[in-house]
This record gives sequence, structure tokens and C-alpha cells, in this order.
Amino acid sequence: MPQGTIKKLVADKGFGFIQGERGDVFFHHSSLEGMTIESLQEGQTVEYSEGQSDKGPRAENVRVV
Repeated sequence: MPQGTIKKLVADKGFGFIQGERGDVFFHHSSLEGMTIESLQEGQTVEYSEGQSDKGPRAENVRVV
């Protein structure tokens, strides 16, 4: 699974961005496993699987390492 760090959180809107191995990846709060978006902090290391949305790459199955 790819790893990255939380680059930006927009908790009040329910999404954020991960700085991944191949660039920034969007994630939605519904893709978080076992945590809430409010429990995340910018700079945390996470792992995720790569998916696609109609707007481009999307992180899925996001969890803190």
C-alpha cells in the first residue's frame, strides 16, 4: 500500500489531501478506517489504496501508520 502524509485537512467540509509518493491525493472522510477526520492532524503518516473518482485520483481505505 502507498504511504504519504496528511498535507491539508478541511475537517468542516469532510475532506483533505495526502502528499503521496506520486503527488497529492484527495480523500473523503468516508474513506477513513477506524477514525474520524477530526482525529487526524496535518503531518501524520498514513497508508491508503489508490482509487479513481470522476475528478481524478482518490485515496481509499486510509489509516494511520
